[in-house]
Amino acid sequence: MNAMSQSKPAQSLTTPLLWLMASATGIAVAGNYYAQPLLPTIAAQFGTSEAAVACIVTTAQLSYGAGLLLLVPFADLRERRSLVVALMLLAGLGLALSAAATTLPLLLVGTAITGFCSVVAQVLVPFAATLAAPEQRGRAVGTVMSGLLLGILLARTVAGGLSSLMHWRAVYVVAAVAMAVCAMALRHSLPRYQGDAGVGYGKLLRSVIQLFVEESVLRVRAMLGMISFALFSLFWTPLAFLLAAPPYGYSDAVIGLFGLAGAAGAMAATVAGRLADQGRGTTATWLGLLGLLLCWLPLGFAQASLAALLVGVLLLDLAVQLVHVSNQNAIYALRPQARNRLNAGYMTCYFLGGAGGSWLAAYLYPRAGWFGIVAAAVGLAMMGIVVGLAGLKPSPYRSK
Repeated sequence: MNAMSQSKPAQSLTTPLLWLMASATGIAVAGNYYAQPLLPTIAAQFGTSEAAVACIVTTAQLSYGAGLLLLVPFADLRERRSLVVALMLLAGLGLALSAAATTLPLLLVGTAITGFCSVVAQVLVPFAATLAAPEQRGRAVGTVMSGLLLGILLARTVAGGLSSLMHWRAVYVVAAVAMAVCAMALRHSLPRYQGDAGVGYGKLLRSVIQLFVEESVLRVRAMLGMISFALFSLFWTPLAFLLAAPPYGYSDAVIGLFGLAGAAGAMAATVAGRLADQGRGTTATWLGLLGLLLCWLPLGFAQASLAALLVGVLLLDLAVQLVHVSNQNAIYALRPQARNRLNAGYMTCYFLGGAGGSWLAAYLYPRAGWFGIVAAAVGLAMMGIVVGLAGLKPSPYRSK
């Protein structure tokens, strides 16, 4: 056994533990998305512009990307259960700070802390892959990723409802409490698992870059992930402003309900996982890439048709998850002993794409409106298809 190897935990991945990990992943990642339906309300509270409060979304994604690069590889060095619990508690602390924020800069600080530490979600995903039996790894990853997607989407629904019933600050208070409760449940249920990468932290970080150099699959999948999440953010960042303005004029609560329209996309995570277990991960990727382009046909009419908007949301979220889960299964099959670093490299690119999509939306929407958003999205989706044509190959592997 070489220095980079890791022992399998004695405890298998039971169904209750898998669902707890999926729930924890959703709760953790949701902290980065509560603000999206609240942006018009927060802008009014602090007396600032739409573009300024859109920085909340960009800050969350950039800090999440930084956490992915700097914290997730740590799981290959440290005892994983303790790391998971600590990050959950620190993310909750960031949410509490956001709840108490009296200025936009202070809210951004709380957002950054939450985003940086909520990468615990990306420690839990490869942890589930490690705990799962080889023949069930795709299903395990798909289930945990379903929890992650539901956290992203339902965060908007929960935030909109609580904001309308009480106050936007109540959203962050409830989220902080949920994070603390979840941390305690994980401490009780997760097995201890000591990472042993056999190298120091600095070399571990450098090895993430080395993995990009050595693994063409990682490079292609990271590019596809970056494009898919850029499209996701390009849609969701300006959506609250579209729905708050005429002809819709919706409240925070109604805007938040649009998260439910995309929640069906969680089904795609499980489908992609099962296709990966059958050796058909590339098929799932292509279905997702085509969906990322076709969803903008109905979304092009979103300003005038609620039905078109709902159809487009469903297609977009299904497509994003097909691409994302098939990407993760592909990279996890490369080097089992380096799953956290592979995930760190991939997810850093993924959230850089999300941050870029949020920035592009904040720039385009005030200047070119919804037409500018749709035009940019079609261009990005076409780029994804070109990358797929150039770099995707039929999956030669099954879960192993």
